[in-house]
Amino acid sequence: MLENGLLNLPLWGVMLFVLGLTQITIASVTIFLHRCQAHRSLTLHPVMSHFFRFWLWLTTAMVTREWTAIHRKHHAKAETEEDPHSPHFIGIFRMIFTGVLYYVRESKNAKTMERYGYGTPDDWLEKKLYSRFSFAGVVLMLIIDIMLFGLLAGAIVWVIQMVWIPFWASGIINGVGHYWGYRNFQPQDESRNIVPLGIFIGGEELHNNHHAFPTSARLSNRWYEFDIGWFYIRLMEMLGLAKVKRVAPKLLSSDSLANCDLDTLQSIITNRLEVTTRFIRSIRKTSEEEWRAHIKQNGALRYQTLQNWLNGMERRLSDLDKKHIGEFIKQSKTMGKIVKMRQELESLWNDKNAQTEQLIKRLREWCIIAEKSGINDLAFFAQSLRGFSTAKE
Repeated sequence: MLENGLLNLPLWGVMLFVLGLTQITIASVTIFLHRCQAHRSLTLHPVMSHFFRFWLWLTTAMVTREWTAIHRKHHAKAETEEDPHSPHFIGIFRMIFTGVLYYVRESKNAKTMERYGYGTPDDWLEKKLYSRFSFAGVVLMLIIDIMLFGLLAGAIVWVIQMVWIPFWASGIINGVGHYWGYRNFQPQDESRNIVPLGIFIGGEELHNNHHAFPTSARLSNRWYEFDIGWFYIRLMEMLGLAKVKRVAPKLLSSDSLANCDLDTLQSIITNRLEVTTRFIRSIRKTSEEEWRAHIKQNGALRYQTLQNWLNGMERRLSDLDKKHIGEFIKQSKTMGKIVKMRQELESLWNDKNAQTEQLIKRLREWCIIAEKSGINDLAFFAQSLRGFSTAKE
């Protein structure tokens, strides 16, 4: 039995079995720890909730309260020195290959646990088993693997299970997901969507979408994106095993040129990151034309510097880059107008003291000024802004 194990599978059979086991672990992390516990975007039936807790104890030794607290702190302190795992402070390759060490270090921070670890399971099983003997599960998993696959193969299967989450979650999602990839939105961090098909890491590949809408149970946002974790959640919901509480809003745009009203204002504020993204896309052509004219005379502003600035990634700008951007805005009247209009648009959701009627009036005035600015891209955006509304889920 120690040579072949109870299953006595061929190599390809063992590989498929291991892939299945690791995908269950990935699903447990993204559905239970991430979307349910850390962000409260869905509730789970007690049967599913306990299954995920048991499986994570068996395959990862992670404690729910610790994982939840560390992840919440990551969102609260993203891309700062207090971020438990930012590749921009730790280093991208160090984060990829040793990111789990930073997780372990932060899990011992009592202040983090107290500040961010609220609302997690605190029952008898959690106190007496899952938290108290967190490593007992992975030892039991080792014994099970050896019994199923034999001594050597079982040990290898166990090692793969043990490194799967530390590498893919701590390394790839927390590392690559804040360094390389594409951005649908411009939240105040460096989050990226690694690839549009979130299949291998449970949908967590769509990391920029998540940072834009942290409390959404669905991580996909564009038509070409797929979140397999959301597929699992919808399946569980149909079986009565889960209930979705929140998903990211969808911004709709019609051809209507009617005057802006309360619904328009609410849609813009609710979908402010999407509105900002559409604004940047609308004025990108004009910005690049102004950039080409500027470098003919000055030859200083790099194209990548312009793109980083437009996309709100100011952390990637050096002091010299910021100086060149300032000169660019000062010398180009068109860019000066665009920057001013963007600031005034963002003030609609940043001004916490203004009355609703005042904000509607400011929105109407903003559209009129934009349409008369002489900047075609800005005028077209203002016209589309009038027709914004929020899709009803």
